[in-house]
Amino acid sequence: MKKYLLPQTGNFYKANLHSHSTFSDGEQTPLEMKESYMKMGYSIIAYTDHETLVDHSYLSDENFLALKGVEVGVFQPRDTVPYAKHCHIGFIATNPDINTEFWCDECVEEEGKIKRIYNAETVNAMIKRGKELGFFVTYNHPGWSMENYNDYMNYHGMHAMEIINWTGARRGHSDHAPHVYDDMLRGGKRLFCIAADDNHHPPTNDFNNGCGGAFTVIKAECLEYSTIADALLAGNFYSSQGPEIYDLWYEDGTVHITTSPAYRIFFSTGRRPRKAWGSTEDNLVTEASFKVSPEDIFFRLTVRDARGNFAYTNAYFLDEICGQDNL
Repeated sequence: MKKYLLPQTGNFYKANLHSHSTFSDGEQTPLEMKESYMKMGYSIIAYTDHETLVDHSYLSDENFLALKGVEVGVFQPRDTVPYAKHCHIGFIATNPDINTEFWCDECVEEEGKIKRIYNAETVNAMIKRGKELGFFVTYNHPGWSMENYNDYMNYHGMHAMEIINWTGARRGHSDHAPHVYDDMLRGGKRLFCIAADDNHHPPTNDFNNGCGGAFTVIKAECLEYSTIADALLAGNFYSSQGPEIYDLWYEDGTVHITTSPAYRIFFSTGRRPRKAWGSTEDNLVTEASFKVSPEDIFFRLTVRDARGNFAYTNAYFLDEICGQDNL
């Protein structure tokens, strides 16, 4: 039986799901961001300014959707270690009417400012509270945050992690992070992956501008808030720096993918064995098929183009695709 892993019908919408405007430490107003990103072919921006949940729905129209969001941080005290760790969690409202802040019991107020205790209990309480309120929850830029396996494996319940954070990656942090995604998957977590700019500056020709370098492509029937939110929650999207994924389906023990011209298409699983399909730069491939073994546990696909840019599918678990009885 053919099972589409990206919906068979609908439209693809290019989205930046992590962004900062003049409402926190960004240099562009929300309107300027909309104008800049629409010129780059985007249809969606999640406005996730630091510590402030602001409604920018006035910017939405038939060609553009403004998602309401916020990025919340927990910080290791800088006076206790020379290089303090951070944990940043992104919250995107799945309903534009959500206005509730989600400070957890582990948060205290000092001199009018929220202070959070840097530990897994605080992070997990925020994730849990955010999900209860109806947010799509993401774990952001582990490289810039200086967090490692022992940190992020103790965080539970987020919907997705950033497989690419372009601002972190372009500055040399390990925020092009498929290895972190694999850590989480092989450690028993079931979550999606997104790619985002985390932009703070206007687009320029400078490599360091941080705009348009990583994005999430969402497939949905229309550009409406509830439809896009449902697509996020269902995992109907892929992450990219440029390569496009057109179709993705599973049938009779084999996963199939069609793409824009690619130098290599990789097949990764929960086990060590991996597979690749590709050709020379003069004869690029646009499709691949990979046989799936019941021992693989999960699989995900990576597309690399001739310029070295990547696209990543979400991970798909065999017991969810096939059902336990059919493995």
